[in-house]
Amino acid sequence: MAYNIQTLNKISPLGLELFSDNYSISDNAENPDAILVRSAAMHDMTFGDKLLAIGRAGAGTNNIPVDKCAEQGIVVFNTPGANANAVKELAITALLLSSRKIPDAMIWANGLKGKGDEVGKLVEKGKSQFVGPEITGKTLGVIGLGAIGILVANAAEALGMKVIGYDPYLSTDNALKIDPTVKRVTDIKNLFASADYITVHVPFSPATKGTINAEALAQCKDGVRIINLARGELVDNAAIISALESGKASAYVTDFPNDEILGVKGVVALPHLGASTPEAEDNCAVMAAKEIIDYLENGNIKNSVNFPNVKIDATGTKVCILHKNVPSLIAKVTEVFGSEGLNIENMVNASKKDYSATLLDVSGDVTDSIVSKLCAVDAVIRVRVIK
Repeated sequence: MAYNIQTLNKISPLGLELFSDNYSISDNAENPDAILVRSAAMHDMTFGDKLLAIGRAGAGTNNIPVDKCAEQGIVVFNTPGANANAVKELAITALLLSSRKIPDAMIWANGLKGKGDEVGKLVEKGKSQFVGPEITGKTLGVIGLGAIGILVANAAEALGMKVIGYDPYLSTDNALKIDPTVKRVTDIKNLFASADYITVHVPFSPATKGTINAEALAQCKDGVRIINLARGELVDNAAIISALESGKASAYVTDFPNDEILGVKGVVALPHLGASTPEAEDNCAVMAAKEIIDYLENGNIKNSVNFPNVKIDATGTKVCILHKNVPSLIAKVTEVFGSEGLNIENMVNASKKDYSATLLDVSGDVTDSIVSKLCAVDAVIRVRVIK
């Protein structure tokens, strides 16, 4: 079967070369089977009825209408962990930028151009204004112990920092990856009260909006340094500006500049560099391509943000059903196959909030008539037959 893939951004060739000759890839594909995207805004796009999947070459999916896609049976994938090392390295850089006033010092030093033989003396006279503390021995609070947060926590420990981690949703697998010297707290207030530096590594959602706000900053040490390389909305702009002006915060390093915070003393604004390394772009493209291929060819779902992970090895005809997470639906689906004299050899079902995915291994031919009957079942969104 041939598939059309549309690219909305420049995607690394390492990812694109994974697609076989059965795939046609272009940036202007009409009514594609799948879309590969990085940061292009998709909220105003109209999706064709053939669109089965969107692969986001990155972790955040704010640029994609995830809920709308779920309603239309479009599986949205992301690539968690693929850019984690790149963001970790920038987070360590941000720790140093926030401590040593490096950006201001560089600007000041470049301003000495043309001073001739006076430069050396001026440097010695002026350097004291850029004095800042070492990070060794200081306490770093890491909010969010996912793929990135774990790497940051472990790297900070290796640099001699004391690390406190907070993540109410920490998985068992991730817990095993954390350096045992990292202290985990169950109350974020304990992190705020103890940390000299705080770095935020959680997804943006209504629940996490303004994680660093006026109330949180009031609980922090005087002179706390805040790092936000995750999403701009996780830090309340007015609150951090007020904290910087009062001295409650010494620095704010963000990868999400906006007009409100640009030019504010103490703000180090970076132009969204977190995943801007060739290695991260390659890793994200490869992971996204593999996810798309596995779903289109096998119906397997891994790393979707709107449908659950499901996988099945079929010996007969594989049927992939996307549906609402409602009672009795599985019974209605199996009834359809039973009425047609088809046996279900194996089945996997999983749910993610309001939506579910069911993969079935069916013996016999699943005809268009059977597909129509399945689609007529209330709460079924999409049915695919994969032979």
